[in-house]
Amino acid sequence: MLAALWPQSSAEEHAKELQLLLGGHAIQVLTMPIAILVAETEDGTLVGFVEVDLRSHADGCNPAQAVGYIEGWYVAPEFRERRVGRKLIQEAENWARSHNCVEMGSDAVIDNHVSHQAHEAVGYEVVDRCVHYRKRL
Repeated sequence: MLAALWPQSSAEEHAKELQLLLGGHAIQVLTMPIAILVAETEDGTLVGFVEVDLRSHADGCNPAQAVGYIEGWYVAPEFRERRVGRKLIQEAENWARSHNCVEMGSDAVIDNHVSHQAHEAVGYEVVDRCVHYRKRL
């Protein structure tokens, strides 16, 4: 699922990062707390996940305090529109509240309309749009 959400990295790279996170070595990957919440069927098949962490700031959020941040959110296509994503986000928000957050931030690439619709369906609003540029020197 990580490779489906972030295909620019290999499955091996995702597995290596997960091993660090789940093995208690998150400090080698992150600087803030993180939670990876999963959704599974009754037989234990994983069908979705959300990575949530804390950030010192996020666009459109109050910069005076840390904010919960959705780093990644994925639901297998055959399980979408079944409230799986909504339940994952609710649990991510509960996690952020447990860390004294009063706001959540997230992002989606500009042409990922499925993600835009999913965010708006669970109550998120657009606060900014940005096109990033680069130039090789």
